[in-house]
Order: sequence, then structure tokens, then C-alpha cells
Amino acid sequence: MIVAAFDFDGTLTHRDTVVPFLRRVAGTVPLAAQLLVRPHRTGPSLARRDRDRLKEIVSAHAFARRRVADVEVVAEAYARELVERRLRADTVDRLRWHAGEGHRVVIVSAGYDLYLDHVGAALGVDGVVATRLERDGAFLTGRLDGANCRGPEKVRRLDAWLRGNGWDRDGVTLFAYGDSTGDRELLAWADHPHRVAEPLGSVAPSD
Repeated sequence: MIVAAFDFDGTLTHRDTVVPFLRRVAGTVPLAAQLLVRPHRTGPSLARRDRDRLKEIVSAHAFARRRVADVEVVAEAYARELVERRLRADTVDRLRWHAGEGHRVVIVSAGYDLYLDHVGAALGVDGVVATRLERDGAFLTGRLDGANCRGPEKVRRLDAWLRGNGWDRDGVTLFAYGDSTGDRELLAWADHPHRVAEPLGSVAPSD
């Protein structure tokens, strides 16, 4: 079994997609205002470059007590825009090459599953492993459902996805594509790691 795992932001896209989504849900000014009135919470996380803690804080401000259905409307429209105008042609060509070869393709990202599930469906991938938001009935709580899908968590979550599909890691040949320090563990875990920096072109990866 061959599996190709793709990071999203900076790998399948040209830039970050998380902050624009937060702005669309919460509004740029209200979101910034909420963060500024609580510098004792955001300041230390920024100083330590603790992206996981910062993700928890901004998620709480952006999503707490919002209706899932309302956020889903925003997420679906945002995903449609990403697919139509924000994806990198070179890495999407690589993704489609893998799919055309019959490989299993999965997106593994710290982005939110709310919009990445729609992106994954549009790209025809086999799975999306992303940061999840906790739900309480029809509402979002603002808390993450599990850890931020970054760094070692990408490996843990991808391993769980493989096992959930009945595939043991030892029986899988894994290709991985990433562009940042948040992909370091995923790339180290892969049999064929590809760090995305320069344009990849349209050629298939070599074994």
C-alpha cells in the first residue's frame, strides 16, 4: 500500500489559510479586540512561540458559542474559494499524480477540519486529518477536540488514520510533503519525504 500525505498551508497553498478563516468567522476587528484585551493570555504564548497554546486561545475567541451550521456555511464558501484560487498548481499536480497511480492520498494539516473537509472532497482525497473543534450539540464550544494537528501530533493522527483503515505502518510506503517546522516529524516518519520549498513542477516523484 502506498500513501501520500500532504500538508496544506504552504504546501498545497501559497500561504496560511487559518488566520483568514478566523477573520471570516469572527471578523478582523472583533477578533483583534478580544485578543488585545487579554494580553496576559496571548503575550506569553507569542513570546514563547507556543503555536499550540495560541491556537487554543484564538479558537476560543473565534468559535465559542457559535452555531455549527452558521460556521459551516462560512467554511464551505471559504473552501470553494481556496480550491478555485488559492492552491499551488505544482503540488496539486503531484497530489493528482499519486491519485492517478492508485495511491491513497490524505491531507494532514493544522488547519481546521471545518473547511479542509470540503477542500478534501473537492480534490477527491481519501482522507483529511486536521485540527478539530469541539461541538456541544448545535454549537461550537471554542475548545479544540484533541490536540492541534501540528508537529508530532501529525504523526500520531496519521498513524491512527492508517490503523482506522486497516493498514499497519510497516505495510505502508509513505510519501510525505511539507514546507515548515510543523512538518518535521511527519517528514522524518516518511519513506519518501519531500520538503516543499521551490516549485515542484509536474514530474512524478522518484523512488
